[in-house]
Amino acid sequence: MAVNRRRTPRYRAGILAIGLMGAAFVVAQEQPATPASSNPGSSNPASSNPGSTPANQGSTQSAQPPAAYHPKFPGDPARSESEAQALGYMRVVLRAEREYKKRHDKFTDSLEALGGTASFTKRMAHTTDRGDYTASYRPHKDGFVFTMTPKQVDTEHRSFYAEDDYVIHGDDQKAADLSSPKVK
Repeated sequence: MAVNRRRTPRYRAGILAIGLMGAAFVVAQEQPATPASSNPGSSNPASSNPGSTPANQGSTQSAQPPAAYHPKFPGDPARSESEAQALGYMRVVLRAEREYKKRHDKFTDSLEALGGTASFTKRMAHTTDRGDYTASYRPHKDGFVFTMTPKQVDTEHRSFYAEDDYVIHGDDQKAADLSSPKVK
């Protein structure tokens, strides 16, 4: 005996969800939404707190401390995932700058000119926005200054600074400069 299912939009959406996102999504979608007022035995926290709304509850639940950072390699100086990404980008730029200097006996005029050197790709030079950081490259007569400035300076988002000596300096109090402590 065959079951005749109606091809309603909801049925088709369920089939699509199974194909794209898996059965767990469909099960969650098929659960009826029950307002707190229609179910007197509900243990819904929103019904026990008259000033609370589901939107407000979500914001208090998402205020969790960031996950602990796990170093990427022995001696990793980064304090957070954002710092690890910023320092990684700096190392790639500095390595490419060193290679460019060996080939051309001068430093580049911009990050775009550095594209395609060593492992620094042209795509990496398209934007200075690097997640939680902004990259800045300034050439000068006999060298360059390269900085990674966080959008928010704190203990997990230090600012970084490097010159043509390829040493990275970091500071969690102010914009990093040559006098800032060296990042190991």
